[in-house]
Parts: sequence; C-alpha cells; structure tokens
Amino acid sequence: MIKKLILLLSFIAVFIAGFMVGIYTLPILTATPAPAITTLQQHANRALFKGEFKTDLKGSDSLHYGDGMVYLSNDAISMQGKLAPGPDYQLYLSHQFIDNEKDFLSYKGTMQRIAEVRSFNGFKIRVPQGVNISEYNTVIIWCESFNEFITAARYQ
Repeated sequence: MIKKLILLLSFIAVFIAGFMVGIYTLPILTATPAPAITTLQQHANRALFKGEFKTDLKGSDSLHYGDGMVYLSNDAISMQGKLAPGPDYQLYLSHQFIDNEKDFLSYKGTMQRIAEVRSFNGFKIRVPQGVNISEYNTVIIWCESFNEFITAARYQ
C-alpha cells in the first residue's frame, strides 16, 4: 500500500513539474523573432516618447519582469531589452502609472489595448488607427491568461 501511494505521489509530482516547465517553455518556443536591432534603433531615433521598463516594480518578480527602453511614435511602439517569457502578453496604454495586478485590474476598463506581444528580446508593434498615444502616459505589459502584471514604463 505504501509503495502504491509513493508511486502515485511521484507520478503527480512529475506531472505538475512537467506542466509548469511546459507553461514556461512553450512561449519561448513559439515566440516571434525579435526585429533587427537596426529596425529598433531607427524607430527609437524617430520616437516622440520614451520610457524605461524596470525590474524592481511593485508587481514584478523574478518570473514576471521587463528590463529595457520602450519607444513610442504615432504609428508604432518598440522595445529594446528583455521581457520574462510568458503566454498571452498584451500591451496596454494607460492614463496613469500602474505597477501591480490589483491596480491594473481596477483601471483596466480605462486603458487602451494595443496588441499582443510575441517577442521577449525586443519588439515593434503597430499602433492601431485612431489611438492617440499622447492621450496616455504609461505602457503596460500584462499576461491575460494568468492575470499577471509583467512591467510598466511611464513615458510622459
């Protein structure tokens, strides 16, 4: 009986560990390649605004963070740096600086979702027509699947 219980617990532990490794590695395996550094630098040179993703925000931790510079123009948002990999990342613009899950969920209805983020080593995303970036002051990366704050940068 003890051997069967140990075997069952071992099976459950291996299953849980495998599931967690899968959740972490699948986004890495399916990530879109980062744009060329020259593309990111060209966008940075013509950006109207810039901000910095920092790893020490209230809602960030060792598995949920961003580190680097974000650049905004009327037609695109780009990032030079690194995001912790994860599933279902979304980029939002906010009227106020948000640095944690609780505040994000409280103000989500006032934010503008821009697009999905599918690259973790830099990205360039088109700003949808009709979105005026100067009406906002913060870029936020959010994991929709797990309601997890990743990072934010104030840009004005």
